[in-house]
Amino acid sequence: MEFRHLRCFTVLAEELHFGRAAQRLAMTQPPLSLNIQQLEASVGARLFERNSRGVALTAAGQAFLPRALALLEQAALATREARDVGQGLAGQLHMGFAGTVLYRGLPQVLRDFGAAHPKLRLALRELSSSEQLVELVHDRLDLGFVHTTRVPAGFSQILVSSQPFTACLPSSHPLANAKVLSLDQLKGEAFAIVMRAVSPDYHDRILAACADAGFEPSLAFELRHWLSVVSVIAQGLGVGLVPAALQQAGLPGVVFVPLAQPLAPYDTHCLWRTGRDHTAQGALGAFLAVVQKAAPLTA
Repeated sequence: MEFRHLRCFTVLAEELHFGRAAQRLAMTQPPLSLNIQQLEASVGARLFERNSRGVALTAAGQAFLPRALALLEQAALATREARDVGQGLAGQLHMGFAGTVLYRGLPQVLRDFGAAHPKLRLALRELSSSEQLVELVHDRLDLGFVHTTRVPAGFSQILVSSQPFTACLPSSHPLANAKVLSLDQLKGEAFAIVMRAVSPDYHDRILAACADAGFEPSLAFELRHWLSVVSVIAQGLGVGLVPAALQQAGLPGVVFVPLAQPLAPYDTHCLWRTGRDHTAQGALGAFLAVVQKAAPLTA
């Protein structure tokens, strides 16, 4: 039994006329008759009664019809799904992201992508940059949004955003109303900072900046998330240097003051294994196109 047999059967069952059915199928009557005979031989039962009055379904044909229609519909659905996946119109992407990207471009990228590709599903996991690199290397993520310059060989990247660091102070702090401050004004303060294991690049960068300003910061809190750093500071328990985008978190009890001597910027990169954006990886290519389009707007 082949799908062409089922197609001939269902059209003839609808028309109950060999001439009209053959016309719909773009064939002549003899091949249509042959297909029906082959199907009946495969099924082991007569599906049509043929006589001088015309064509009618037998009881076996009536029982077979809904199953034949269902098989054809399943085949059509499988074909559409395979085509959509191949063209990047359907499928699933596994994506990692560092939390601060929620305040720097990722939500808009997700909205734009969802509107353009409603059949593509995104499975998102919040992970540190270090954790994402491990998952990417082991192909457990298709792409990630990371804050690191330590990119393994064999990976490509798009710069998504670049933002300054700013001093983060409790709103009750004596320097809270300053228009700008130099880093040495924070000497002797208790610092909240992201853990080195989570973000080694920026942990070390902050310590180096403080050393250049002539002091070693007292690390009162080493935390897993930048938002946790801001939360601790909001409680009046320290100060810190954080990416400027965290102002969008809207936490009460903190102020953000620009630095007189800016640190190197806090960069976000979209990272994926080189070559996987090929057309054979349609979903990934479609997502990267949206990221590339949005990147200049979020930088």
